Amino acid sequence: MKLPRVECPCCQRHIAAGIVAGAPSKGRLWRHDPPERPARFGDALVSCDGSLDIVDLPAYGTQLEFTEPEDPAGGEQPESTDTMSLF
Repeated sequence: MKLPRVECPCCQRHIAAGIVAGAPSKGRLWRHDPPERPARFGDALVSCDGSLDIVDLPAYGTQLEFTEPEDPAGGEQPESTDTMSLF
């Protein structure tokens, strides 16, 4: 699955943004570390101030892309069935 990447307003890094429910033009930045974290904070877990901010998406209203994994053996695909018994 590919999420759109948006520039964080605090650290200017390109971060993945998940779509916000009910607002197709908005996205929430994923949690990320500030660029200077190792130098300033050592091994402590510190989030960038822009983490989880709601931002405008570059192309709103588009469907997320799902890519089918390729068969490593290159064999034939099994026949699909329309129905399947559960028990």
